[in-house]
Amino acid sequence: MSLSGAVLRFVLPKAVPEPEQLSIAHAGDILPVTFVRSRRARRASLRVDAALRRIVLTAPLRMARGTAIDFAHAQAGWIAARLKRLPVARPFVDGAELPLFGAPHRIRHRGDVRGTVWRDGNEIHVAGQPEHLPRRLRDWLTAELRGHLVPLVHEKAARVDRPVKRITLRDSRSRWGSCGSDATLSFSWRLVFAPPDVVDYLVAHEVAHLVHLNHSQRFWAVARGLCDGPIEIPQAWLKRNGEALLQYGV
Repeated sequence: MSLSGAVLRFVLPKAVPEPEQLSIAHAGDILPVTFVRSRRARRASLRVDAALRRIVLTAPLRMARGTAIDFAHAQAGWIAARLKRLPVARPFVDGAELPLFGAPHRIRHRGDVRGTVWRDGNEIHVAGQPEHLPRRLRDWLTAELRGHLVPLVHEKAARVDRPVKRITLRDSRSRWGSCGSDATLSFSWRLVFAPPDVVDYLVAHEVAHLVHLNHSQRFWAVARGLCDGPIEIPQAWLKRNGEALLQYGV
């Protein structure tokens, strides 16, 4: 058949709906759930978004809305339990406490001074207007982490003779670090709240991916060799306390 006699049909991909806020009733409580659609999903699933303190229900595009919501209702007990386990949000305000590389520090607002942040003993002083305190403190904390983390990355990368293209700090919510195939490393800025041995382990983990971009036995051998101590200790710490790192500054 010639092209002139053919009828060509183009099917546009189905648009992904905007997230929907649901209310799931359970034991006299109303549980908030964020319902999202995903082209990649093959079944309905629930996950905890600790950074935003919410439960996310994900379903395939073609799944009936009622089927997905019925799944969430069937898991209401699990949702309630996970919401209760979420750590209490700790915003950056005067008098609040935060761990700087695992050591407790108190935030002090200094309205009598202009435009700077400094540490004095176990206190972090933030100058300027109170509405600017969260942003200024976060910028300072991010710079503190960068100053600690960047030399550590390059030192470990030199030990395995691998170049590092770029190091970025992000507010990632699902992983503490990542390594791209282009030798770009990324870390969560919230690692500034973690103890130094945890930061060391995560840097060793991502630098090891410069050698093996997988989680094979050879990868773990490199990661163990790059870590300053046994990897089991920081791994266990992250498993117990990782979600708590997401509560600060929200």
